[in-house]
Amino acid sequence: MKSTMNWKNKRAESALKGVASRNLTIFLCIVCFCAGMLFTHRMWKVPEAKSISRTTQVDDQKWKDVKSESKDILGEVSKTDHAIQTLDKTISNLEMELAAARALQDSIMSGSPITQDLKIPELTKKRKYLMVIGINTAFSSRKRRDSVRATWMPQGDKLKKLEEEKCIVIRFVIGHSATSGGILDRAIEAEEKMHGDFLRLEHVEGYLELSAKTKSYFTTAMSLWDANFYVKVDDDVHVNIGALAASLTRHRSKPRVYIGCMKSGPVLAQKGVRYHEPEHWKFGEDGNRYFRHATGQLYAISKDLATYISINRHILHKYANEDVTLGSWFIGLDVEHIDDRKLCCGTPPDCELKAQAGNICVASFDWSCSGICKSVERIKEVHRRCGEGENALWSTIF
Repeated sequence: MKSTMNWKNKRAESALKGVASRNLTIFLCIVCFCAGMLFTHRMWKVPEAKSISRTTQVDDQKWKDVKSESKDILGEVSKTDHAIQTLDKTISNLEMELAAARALQDSIMSGSPITQDLKIPELTKKRKYLMVIGINTAFSSRKRRDSVRATWMPQGDKLKKLEEEKCIVIRFVIGHSATSGGILDRAIEAEEKMHGDFLRLEHVEGYLELSAKTKSYFTTAMSLWDANFYVKVDDDVHVNIGALAASLTRHRSKPRVYIGCMKSGPVLAQKGVRYHEPEHWKFGEDGNRYFRHATGQLYAISKDLATYISINRHILHKYANEDVTLGSWFIGLDVEHIDDRKLCCGTPPDCELKAQAGNICVASFDWSCSGICKSVERIKEVHRRCGEGENALWSTIF
């Protein structure tokens, strides 16, 4: 009986200890929970405004640094691009000079007549000219040449003065006859001794060879004279040299310009007609028109284009018409076509009325004749009524 009582007492004590232990555990859990809440509250406390401001300032500074670095990179890229463009321009200029030197060397090595009366040091001068005017002429055009000499083209000492003071060169441009050294060539040589105003080309004259003559003219002229512009004009056209120089000077800063009275005539497929184009099929169906090109009576090209012709002269294609041919050489290039209607005025009363209004024409001719009709007889009258006056040329600064 007594042992039974002892066992019950022990069991009760064990139960009380278990309850106490459970209560203690719950109490400790509550205490730990409260402590954790207190600790977490302190750790998650919102930073002071000074800390936020400091952080914002750091971020702003980082953003400014990034922007500044980006600007620096863009600036370096811009400088690099400019340097590349400058280098390309320098290389282009060197290629142009090399082409000119090669053309000069070819002229000397071939023993061309254009170099026989000139000394090599004179050919290699680096003097810069404003323009070279080549007057296209033929063996049968002696009277036309004399009429030009008597009107708008200076003679003798004035021709030399024009080169020295105004940097303008004017020459009659002609090749050779099919019979070298024949009577036609000797007549030109005698005329050259009298006037000294010819540029002789390594070219056989012929109406169907005008495109080849034009190519030879630009190649030869640029090998002899370093000019801003090279001009071609027919010997039955009246020209005001001062007005021409003033017109071209406005475009002197442009690298590749093609200046003239731009037109786009029909491609003539019918055989036997004037200006017939044997290669008409290249321009499309019948009734098509040519691309834009300058009329052949007078036009000008910049030095870069003359150099291009010189470099590529062996592969440039020639069409039947000289003005079309020249235009075809530039149609695929980055060239500025300048349509200047002062280069194609009519004869009086047209050019006279324009002169009275203060708009001096650069060139005058009759469209119906592709030049001044009966120019030998009429050019003096055109010069009297439409000429700019001698003082205009010498008093103008180009």
